[in-house]
Amino acid sequence: MRCSVLLLLLLCSGGVHAQQDAPPDIAFDRPGIGFAASTLPRGGVALEAGLPSFSRDRDDAGVLSTQYSADINLRIGLAEHLELQAFTSPWNHLRVAPRDTPAERSHGAGDVGIGLKVALPLSSEKHAVALLASTTFATGSRDFSEGATQYALGASYEYDFNDRWTGALYANVTRGGSEDSITWAPSVSFAATDTVSTYLEVGFTEAHGEPSTRIAGAGVTWMVAPTVQLDASFDVGLDDGSPDTQAGIGISVYFQ
Repeated sequence: MRCSVLLLLLLCSGGVHAQQDAPPDIAFDRPGIGFAASTLPRGGVALEAGLPSFSRDRDDAGVLSTQYSADINLRIGLAEHLELQAFTSPWNHLRVAPRDTPAERSHGAGDVGIGLKVALPLSSEKHAVALLASTTFATGSRDFSEGATQYALGASYEYDFNDRWTGALYANVTRGGSEDSITWAPSVSFAATDTVSTYLEVGFTEAHGEPSTRIAGAGVTWMVAPTVQLDASFDVGLDDGSPDTQAGIGISVYFQ
């Protein structure tokens, strides 16, 4: 938790400096299942962090698992419509409590990944499409690692119904080790004011050899400054294979 507090202070202090000459229409990738269908301007840098995220699930055997994770995503604009991403979760805490048995706790870092995001140039301003190809390396601690290199290709499509309402569709294919999975998630967002937006989402994941998962949730974002966004979100599981509850708060800062 101290790591999250320190990161928050660094982001806030950096965000004050970054407010000068802020570019318009910065779109951050968090929160939510998908990502923004746009890229950063060339030379722009964004740091997005969960402070932290939270997951809680009780399985059929009565084992209660609770996990906290401080996720970080660094985005760098390489060229028009192209950005580099690097992501990890340097701090994780897991508590596993079997029924009538003392709980076990573990700490550690998660895997490290890199990705390239491309925004497709379109003639209509109402439509936006971006692709994100990424690789995640099994560098994390045992309880917080996928255990094998993962390859993913995601796509995000957004359509502006008007100045307030936007619909989006996200899809992602992941391959790694002996497990393949496909995720897709529709969502709708509403700009309540010039600085506050809310969204609703549902997500579906089909994995080879694993139970499918279905979740639904909502979130809110607040642009406290032209380059600083605060967010809060939650999702609930809709079937036995999904985590019962997922939630989080976060901050995103753009540096020019």
